[in-house]
Amino acid sequence: MDDGTDARAEAIGRLKHRQSFQQNALIFLGVAVLLVVIWAVSGAGFFWPIFPIAGMAIGLAAQAFQLYGQRPISEDAIQREMQRRPAGA
Repeated sequence: MDDGTDARAEAIGRLKHRQSFQQNALIFLGVAVLLVVIWAVSGAGFFWPIFPIAGMAIGLAAQAFQLYGQRPISEDAIQREMQRRPAGA
């Protein structure tokens, strides 16, 4: 494949990942609101929804980091790593 096709495929992949993140964020928000409503209707005692909300938030944060926090590996970084490798190894 040529560079134009590779760049297009990468862009499509990033857009799909971003779309998936947005869908997961909306689902997270909906489930969190539903859990809080159930908690409130059932007597509003100990705030138990914090546990599933925290678990979902960790997953969403991991997905956000993968999407927005990681930098692509550059050719310079690859070359530097290749130089660090011992010749006999």
